[in-house]
Amino acid sequence: MVDVLKYSDVKGLDEAAVNAKVAEARKQLFDIKIQKTTSGIEKPHEIKIIKKNIAKLLTAKNQK
Repeated sequence: MVDVLKYSDVKGLDEAAVNAKVAEARKQLFDIKIQKTTSGIEKPHEIKIIKKNIAKLLTAKNQK
């Protein structure tokens, strides 16, 4: 299951941690998209949550 990140938690991270989380989220998004096209997914809303998490992480990175 995908957790929703809070911006207040994200903005306290250093740049290396943010980069690592972005890479992990993008890999997770890729895996879910592949799974969706091949066999279907049970929880399609997870794609939207992952995209929002990536946006929050990149916003926090750009604010620094």
